[in-house]
Amino acid sequence: MTASEDSILPGSSVLIVDDHEPHRTLLQNYLTAVGCQCTGAGGGTEALEQLAKREFDVVLLDLRMDDIDGMEVLNRARKQGHDAPTIMMSAEGTISHAVEAIRLGAKDFLVKPFELEQLHDTVTRVLGSGRAGAAAGPDPRALWRDAHAPNLIGDHPNLLEVFLVLERISGTDCTVLITGESGTGKELIARALHHASARANNPFVPVNCGAIPETLIESELFGHAKGAFSGATQAREGRFAVADGGTLFLDEIGEMSLSVQVKFLRVLQEQEFVPVGETRPRKCDVRILAATNKNLEAMSAEGGFREDLFYRLNLIPIHLPPLRERASDIPLLVRFFLGRDADKRPRRVDGISDRALDLMERYRWPGNIRELENTVERMVLLHQGSGTLDVDDLPPKVRRAGEQQAAEASPAPTDAGQRRPAQRAAPSVLSFPIASAEPRPPQAEQSGEYAAVPDPSESVVARRVATSPDGFLLPEEGLNLREAVEAFEMSLIQQALERTGGNKNQASILLGMNRTTLVEKLRKRKRKAGGS
Repeated sequence: MTASEDSILPGSSVLIVDDHEPHRTLLQNYLTAVGCQCTGAGGGTEALEQLAKREFDVVLLDLRMDDIDGMEVLNRARKQGHDAPTIMMSAEGTISHAVEAIRLGAKDFLVKPFELEQLHDTVTRVLGSGRAGAAAGPDPRALWRDAHAPNLIGDHPNLLEVFLVLERISGTDCTVLITGESGTGKELIARALHHASARANNPFVPVNCGAIPETLIESELFGHAKGAFSGATQAREGRFAVADGGTLFLDEIGEMSLSVQVKFLRVLQEQEFVPVGETRPRKCDVRILAATNKNLEAMSAEGGFREDLFYRLNLIPIHLPPLRERASDIPLLVRFFLGRDADKRPRRVDGISDRALDLMERYRWPGNIRELENTVERMVLLHQGSGTLDVDDLPPKVRRAGEQQAAEASPAPTDAGQRRPAQRAAPSVLSFPIASAEPRPPQAEQSGEYAAVPDPSESVVARRVATSPDGFLLPEEGLNLREAVEAFEMSLIQQALERTGGNKNQASILLGMNRTTLVEKLRKRKRKAGGS
């Protein structure tokens, strides 16, 4: 690609920080060829010296260097006021550190080794998002999810961090260990990785290591020759042979016996296996994806899992958060489950009430997304008539647990022997005291009269109160924290929309949230306003 083909790269100043000179020179030569003004730095100390001399449009920063690692360089640069957009470069074994670097302020990261085309696209995207007045491009995490994992619903930051890693490693053949509680969607992640890889047209072969008896798992994985054991009346190919050229997904790998682990480790190292009853090894070209809900590191320390195999599998660890840690995704998931196969259900359900969703968000969901999906299906099947699902349609344990959580979050008693309701219907206005330079009259204190805060978009005073913690005075009898937080949230959303002229995409960027989350919150607010 020539410089004339780009509208952003030519003339852009780039600092390339990498203590591996051949790699640094390669990047410098390529970016110079497409029109960038490149400066090289052979380590963290030299990088900080260069940053002290001038500002750069973008910094390519290696994570692992001999003098100062990239994380510390980034941290020091930010403290010294250097805010150039930074792209972290990382070897495959340190992806978690690269994600942490993004939390510290890096804009993106590249997994070594990477293609020059990928470098070009990443630098262009980062430069484009940093230019004044430039339109914000689509979130690559959401794009990857929508293209390869449309059934993985959610916009919570904890989940988007997973997509950030997946988007970077999907084009590689690296081994991936997917961890998380049962029901979090580990197999969906594995299938998405296969779908996004160059192996997509070859087999995806799942194996549940916990469902195969220990005496048969070796034969299942590696196959066997005729007469290899009693009952082996004919030769049979194993899963490795079936998956040749594709992806082998080993679910619940923590259940694999130590004796099979030894042979499996050899397959990972040598890319060859020996069927049971044979002596000659066979070559295989298989990408390994593994998943577990156990702590393999703790198991290896206790002797229950081979330590060398653990480190071999743990090249790229991906942890799926439990549903309770991303409860804000529950409304999105519920509506997805309700909409899916709606025409095949015996009863038509148009939606679900906010009261029911509120209790579902408070429930802990020990079975995670699988439990939520089954719960929604049960509610639909048992719902009487048609229309909207409500609190009465919830399973008793979900309703009781949600109500208990609501009661624990409710304010303290207003006086002896009298408590406020555990959960109140959402009011059209939220009332709480406003701190003011003028003291409130005693009668107002006694009668519980507080300044009413309507829709945040309707009042400058409301905006001042909702956006400043110092503007609150907590009433003696307390307040509904959930409603106060919602008012504060809607105030900021309204301000962001006003500042961007109603552009939801730009507003979501100002607020650091996904656009679909913003739209869902506005839709929920509109429903509440319509029902009040």
